[in-house]
Amino acid sequence: MTDQALRAALLKLHSKGSVPASQFTPAQRNALDRFARQTGAVSCQRQGRGDVYGICDQAVFETHVVELSPQVEPSVAEQLPLRAQHVAHARNSKARQHQHDSYYPLLKAVGDAVSWFEGEHGAELALSAFTRNLGAATLRIQPDDAWHTDQALWLVENQALFDRTDWLPAGTHATLLYYGGQLDGRLLSWLGQRPRASRIILFPDYDGVGLANFARLYEVLGDACECWLMPQWESKLARYGSNRLWRDTLRYFIGAVDHLPDYMRDLIEQMQRSGLALEQEAVWLPTP
Repeated sequence: MTDQALRAALLKLHSKGSVPASQFTPAQRNALDRFARQTGAVSCQRQGRGDVYGICDQAVFETHVVELSPQVEPSVAEQLPLRAQHVAHARNSKARQHQHDSYYPLLKAVGDAVSWFEGEHGAELALSAFTRNLGAATLRIQPDDAWHTDQALWLVENQALFDRTDWLPAGTHATLLYYGGQLDGRLLSWLGQRPRASRIILFPDYDGVGLANFARLYEVLGDACECWLMPQWESKLARYGSNRLWRDTLRYFIGAVDHLPDYMRDLIEQMQRSGLALEQEAVWLPTP
């Protein structure tokens, strides 16, 4: 029996005392039946046209409920962080939806006088100064905040491009944001809430995952964002592209391809013809 199915079933019984079998999922019914055989604390009896589960040994039942779900008083639980509530519910911070409310992106300035402003509270993050002194900085972002910058915001999925910025177009004054492989839903929600930068530019790997990430961003921002195509991407894809990476991420490519803007059509078609995908780091590699 799975702890999750049994926990859900016992907590439902705990709150009501007796519950029709139809109100449990098949997995929960299987877990309850096994629990009844092993402990004798629960029984299933015929009532009318259906079966009803009930508690027949309250002390044993309570012992197992506490073992699976320690619980805390509701008035206390509602004041706790979400993952702490999950520990109280299931001794596991990831037992339910476990994403934290806040998101802290890693940010780096490229150029001087790059800053972020929170107009509603008069706050400022002087990102260029933090980058010079500390290497990077972060913000606590939430969809309803007012953080924004007057420069462009570049999103990159690999740390090498965050660490070394000589791949960017000459004269770039912008913020780099490292998102580590998958665009977080909280970041997408934040970007879509209000204008955050003069331009949002995503430079992904040219593979299924990277294009799927851009498709998600484009769905939120439309033409307010763009996917950056590195100089001479055609020859780099042909020379340095990977068939294995193409195959490994093909399912994401298939799901994304119909949701991408027209200017990416040449890239899409060349990837399809060649069966190749290209990683971001190719931006530094020489071409014939």
